[in-house]
Amino acid sequence: MKSFLWLLIGVGIGFAVAHKVNETQKGREFFSNIDQKARDFGEAVTDGYRQREAEIRSAIQGD
Repeated sequence: MKSFLWLLIGVGIGFAVAHKVNETQKGREFFSNIDQKARDFGEAVTDGYRQREAEIRSAIQGD
């Protein structure tokens, strides 16, 4: 239970710090950059999944 409390405290502090950093111009640029990289990564994973799914379906239907 004590570890969970420390986790909640850490999350709260992290949220407060991120909120303060986001109030600055460089902070907004930083978070915007991270957001774009996360979106690009998500799109790459989705594209790879769809491509592999199509390959598997083709292999199954080709038999």
